[in-house]
Amino acid sequence: MALARTRGRVVREDYWPGFVDVMASLLLVIFFLLAVFMLAQFFLSREILGRDTVLSRLNSQIAELTELLQLERGNSEDLEATVATLSATLAGTEAERDNLVGQLSTLGAGAEDKDARITTLTGDLAQQVELTDEQAAQVAILNQQLSALRSQLAALEEALEASEARDSDSQARIADLGSRLNLALAQRVQDLSRYRSDFFGRLRQILGDRSDIRVVGDRFVFQSEVLFASGEAGIETGGADALTSMAQAIVELEQEIPEDINWVIRIDGHTDRRPISTPRYPSNWELSAARAIAVAKFLIAQGVSPNRLVAAGFGEFQPIDPADTEQAYRRNRRIEFKLTE
Repeated sequence: MALARTRGRVVREDYWPGFVDVMASLLLVIFFLLAVFMLAQFFLSREILGRDTVLSRLNSQIAELTELLQLERGNSEDLEATVATLSATLAGTEAERDNLVGQLSTLGAGAEDKDARITTLTGDLAQQVELTDEQAAQVAILNQQLSALRSQLAALEEALEASEARDSDSQARIADLGSRLNLALAQRVQDLSRYRSDFFGRLRQILGDRSDIRVVGDRFVFQSEVLFASGEAGIETGGADALTSMAQAIVELEQEIPEDINWVIRIDGHTDRRPISTPRYPSNWELSAARAIAVAKFLIAQGVSPNRLVAAGFGEFQPIDPADTEQAYRRNRRIEFKLTE
């Protein structure tokens, strides 16, 4: 029994310190957990408090924006009401203006005359009321100056009348000179026409009744085939004979026409409408001009004065027959001679 008691007490003495250690460790763990919990609670409270502050601030801003929106809505309604009022006022004003314009248009010319007369009388009355002694003196001085100016104007009018008289005499003499000049020019034109008629008559006698050389109006016309080969500007032998005869007639005409009559023989080159494009003659312009120049050079070689010749190329742009036939093309290919001023 004693041994048993001894063993039981020994057992209690062996487990109790371990139990105490366990309890102490458990208490430490509990304290640690409580400390962690309190720290977590502290930080969580701070976080929640910060969010509440931000939320409160946002709510305050929302409230301010709501108030501003309400104010803007109120201002917009006020502006709309003002616009409506101004529109109504404008409509009324336009109606009143139209009414006044209608009334004004119904007034007669008599009313306008009365208004003008009233305005004139009112101005005269105002001038009379405002007239003072000093102004009266100034008016007297101005009257004296006006009288002097009238005297000067009278003198100028007398001088002008004298000048107009001289101008009338000059105009009469100029008109007389113009008439005599016109008569002289008409005489020169008549003389040139007579020489032209004689020249054409002489050419008809020289060239005979050839079908390829004819008179058209005031021009002597050579068909191009008489003078040139197709597409060329060199004078053929058959054409040279006819041009030689013409050169002799022109030389005789130079000796007969007086020096004071200004005249020239114009040589015009013409082609048909069919285009040409060669290295030497890119177009009908070049071909027609080259033919006219060749004829002028030939006549100069026969003794015709160069200052009495004019060469011009017209290409296909002045046809005498607008038809699209071989006969029309042949008529349009020509060299024309014209005695002109």
